[in-house]
Amino acid sequence: MLNQVVLVGRLVKKPELRLTENGRKTSTITLAVPRNYKNLNGEYDTDFLECTLWTNVAENTSEYCQSGDMVGVKGRIQTRVITSADGTKRKKTEIVAEKVTFLAQADNNKQAKNTQTTRKEQTKEDKK
Repeated sequence: MLNQVVLVGRLVKKPELRLTENGRKTSTITLAVPRNYKNLNGEYDTDFLECTLWTNVAENTSEYCQSGDMVGVKGRIQTRVITSADGTKRKKTEIVAEKVTFLAQADNNKQAKNTQTTRKEQTKEDKK
């Protein structure tokens, strides 16, 4: 038997690192993954898939990725039962990421990093 999923998509927003009650690092990201076929209107639909990241994977993704960056996620699908405040139980299906690969920066992130690099270089030259 096999439970493995591989996704390639763009981050909807910047990942935020959180700590659980036990002190474990975690992050939840949403990937925008376009479908590879057109709908009846001749447009590509996009699925927005929620992925849960843990420990070092969560920490590295939060530190190095921004909204719009393209990433690859390898993981597994997990279903769990969640009980709401009123006692209602429901199932939640999520993707638990085992590995995140940084594939490409969004264009606006490249420009921002180039500006930061230029400022650092200017500061170094000013100090000389």
